[in-house]
Amino acid sequence: MATTKARAACLLLVWALVAADLLGTGLARASLGKEQREFDYFALALQWPGTICPSTRYCCAINGCCRPEPLQTFTIHGLWPDYDDGTWPSCCRETNYDADKILSLKPVMDLYWPSLYCSTSSTCFSGKGPFWAHEWEKHGTCSSPVVEDELQYFTTALDLYFKYNVTEMLATGGILISNGEQYALSDVISTIKLAFGGSPQIICKKGSVEELRLCFTKDLKPRDCLTTSALSKNLLKSSCPKNISLPTYDPNAFINSTLAVLPEASNSEMYFYTS
Repeated sequence: MATTKARAACLLLVWALVAADLLGTGLARASLGKEQREFDYFALALQWPGTICPSTRYCCAINGCCRPEPLQTFTIHGLWPDYDDGTWPSCCRETNYDADKILSLKPVMDLYWPSLYCSTSSTCFSGKGPFWAHEWEKHGTCSSPVVEDELQYFTTALDLYFKYNVTEMLATGGILISNGEQYALSDVISTIKLAFGGSPQIICKKGSVEELRLCFTKDLKPRDCLTTSALSKNLLKSSCPKNISLPTYDPNAFINSTLAVLPEASNSEMYFYTS
């Protein structure tokens, strides 16, 4: 009886952590509200739209998947400060996202840092908000002393994205966008390591690249992503098979099924939709 209760308690704890988004890829984040030490390195997390967008069920104004022309390059997920022990800080100081501070960057961010979903994102202290608000409040606020403010956070991420163009790195190595072609995972990793100067992390979904991360020292120089943790190794190994792909997608498949899109006032950057 005691053993059964103990197992039930463990299961409840695991599900509570998942619901709180503390497990991420299986590595626990530093707890919100506790004093958090300075981070050790940055991970530039990139998303592959060809893997994510086919799961779109309806369209909306903020979803980059809903553009008439499909996205055929990696887009930015975020710039994440991480620890070498496999954990990472989050929500380090209470500050609200201010869209006006990055107004000059918005045209570029719309193209290369779009949300690939229609739902609003969680924020640290104010409930729900735009995708960019989530990234700034949860990750950007933990990027000090390298990054001190919102504009610098987004500018730094964009600079790294353009300087180290993963889509071009892979194309130069003969790894191209295709629905049918598969490539050895080892070839993808070695191609990026040769061009970038460090080993990436690759996350897959059903054999396709879903997310790829480039890692940087605090002075923004390329480094290997964290692979020393046994847990990390097991997760990454199970995430991708030996052969992986970079699929395309057809936005018309879900754009044509959307009956209406109703954006709310644009100055709030929040939207309501009907389908």
